[in-house]
Amino acid sequence: MAIDYDDITQAIKALCHGETDAVALMATVVCEIHNRHPHSDWTGFYRVVGPELLKIGPYQGGHGCLVIPFSRGVCGASARSGKVLNVPDVDAFPDHIACSSTTRSELVVPVWNGKGRLLGVLDLDSNTPAAFTKADEDWIVPLLAEVFAGAE
Repeated sequence: MAIDYDDITQAIKALCHGETDAVALMATVVCEIHNRHPHSDWTGFYRVVGPELLKIGPYQGGHGCLVIPFSRGVCGASARSGKVLNVPDVDAFPDHIACSSTTRSELVVPVWNGKGRLLGVLDLDSNTPAAFTKADEDWIVPLLAEVFAGAE
């Protein structure tokens, strides 16, 4: 199934226009991606809430882990390194945290506001191995940068 990145982008931009509240933005982004990306079985944000500490934010899908330190798992590694992590096989990722036993692949994107403050990470989990592509990364990174530029 082809993903209409332009359609999702336009919807997110229209819904988020003028909003600066990070949690409101996260909730809207999660809703749109979760309902439009055919491989995202769990879609959510982990917010930076303290020094090297992430807590679950807005998400859709089954339950997620409540707290993730920067030192653990794919989300922690992305937050720690500031890099996008596209993991085709989570079982092969050292120190992967199995919040769901059905997750097979994961795409995690760090999210900063326009002032360079790390707000958290966007986590897309799939029950399909190697579900996320370079095209997903190339689409979502600039979208998140634009949407969260004015977030507080």
